Amino acid sequence: MAEHRLLTETHLDVLKEIGNIGLGNAATALATMVNKRIDMAVPRSRFLSLEEVMELIGGLEEIVCCVSLRLEGDVPGQILFIFNLESTFNLVDMLMGMDKGTTRELDEMGESVVKEIGNVLTGSFLSAIGTMTGLTMIPTVPMFATDMLGAVLSTSLVAGGYVEDHILTIETLLFEDQEEIKGHFFLFTDQNSLQTLFNSLGLTL
Repeated sequence: MAEHRLLTETHLDVLKEIGNIGLGNAATALATMVNKRIDMAVPRSRFLSLEEVMELIGGLEEIVCCVSLRLEGDVPGQILFIFNLESTFNLVDMLMGMDKGTTRELDEMGESVVKEIGNVLTGSFLSAIGTMTGLTMIPTVPMFATDMLGAVLSTSLVAGGYVEDHILTIETLLFEDQEEIKGHFFLFTDQNSLQTLFNSLGLTL
């Protein structure tokens, strides 16, 4: 857990600001997609261990939907957007203009909708980071999976070659009218990439 101790309050404040701006842009992009007002709770940015991530979302056996994108460029890594099933169904209903509760399972169209949401949210997030830092981060084509949380995270870690105990976690809530959608954003990267990110902002790690 040495990586946790290297992060000062200044580092965490910077990450929170990046989260605020990046996901703020993402919420605006989502509102444009659905042509409705989308509000967002202030994101909570933290570095967590893999065990803490599991506990945050609901445990190894929690069924989730995950959109994953590999990052290329100045800060290589992997991004995951994870929603529980209820929030995923609500996202599909929201984007498709259907009443809440209409979607009770994901068909091919539903999966396509969720992947597009992940694509838009990630693109908006990375654009905001790029504006702040001058760094280039290019996402690959999004992949979609529905599975138990443990399987989703294990597959992502193995595919990316990561053994993480310092996962950048940004937790947020999206609101459309009185409807609440809870999502978790995860960035898997390595120490060198974090150093690049902080260096671009005039900080050392």
